[in-house]
Amino acid sequence: MYSKSPRTALPAGDEAPDFSLRSTPDQWVTLSEFRGQPVIVAFYPADWSPVCGDQMALYNEILPEFQKLGAALVGISVDGTWCHAAFAKDRKLHFPLLADFEPKGAVARSYGVYRDKDGVSERALFVIDADGFIHWSHVSPVGVNPGAAGILSALEELQTKKEAATVS
Repeated sequence: MYSKSPRTALPAGDEAPDFSLRSTPDQWVTLSEFRGQPVIVAFYPADWSPVCGDQMALYNEILPEFQKLGAALVGISVDGTWCHAAFAKDRKLHFPLLADFEPKGAVARSYGVYRDKDGVSERALFVIDADGFIHWSHVSPVGVNPGAAGILSALEELQTKKEAATVS
């Protein structure tokens, strides 16, 4: 269904491009609002697809674990806010889904994870540290749920660094 495309996701150490995207028809979420805490940015191709639904449901289920590690979570796809609202309600999601809708895929492009031939983003994960730098990134094949182990490991590394810094 999807074409093969090169994976050019921004690597660890790069500054995370800031963005402001709609979370509802009348509300915006800006990445820099989360400065001071880690943020998980989960790009996914589309609401309502089976793999995307499973992936977002998994993250919703383990959201308390992310929060224990001090992290916020946002999901981003090219779907519009009304589609996100219906999907989030149906799946009982407790984190914002952001619409990279207009201009289509602009944020995904800035992170190097837009699939031009398909008009959707890669299934890509970024853990951004409290200072706004990418700590970890991963691109999964579009048809594969990447799970949460990589995210949790990256957040635990950040927690360990933070604890070591406060001891020093």
